[in-house]
Amino acid sequence: MGALRFVVEPDEGTSVWLAGLGVDFKIWGEETGNQFSVVEHPIEPGRLVPPHVHSREDEFSYVLQGRVGARVGDEEATAGPGSYILKPRGILHTFWNAGPEPARILEIISPAGFERFFEAMGTVGETAADPAEFLQRRAELGEQYGLGFSDAWVAELTSRYQLRLLGE
Repeated sequence: MGALRFVVEPDEGTSVWLAGLGVDFKIWGEETGNQFSVVEHPIEPGRLVPPHVHSREDEFSYVLQGRVGARVGDEEATAGPGSYILKPRGILHTFWNAGPEPARILEIISPAGFERFFEAMGTVGETAADPAEFLQRRAELGEQYGLGFSDAWVAELTSRYQLRLLGE
């Protein structure tokens, strides 16, 4: 490990695009003794992240820009800039851009490691031959990272809020 950073500039870091959701890597787990990592997610208007559940980590989202809808278990809310959204491990959750303009959240992942899922998904998005291969490889990565996907709420949320699932 090189010299420890103590400032991360706004344009610093690598990024991947996941068909409606970006991942800007800001702080890697290796920099924090794997206690946590930090990414930022720019989210296109009207995009829904597939409902999913983590078995290993908790996620804490801080809304930087726009309005973000979230469903965590049986609870649903919309949050604006300055708000936090807590997504504990073991509870099915999803989030979406609930406004007409781009949204952006800062995501703290604890413990670290899940940022590597996003990194791998960037490669899948670039190399999958078709949607079926993309979904198959996403499921395989999900298993590797303790992440399960669900179709729950998709039809309800896309209809109620006129959303599009990532990749559509």
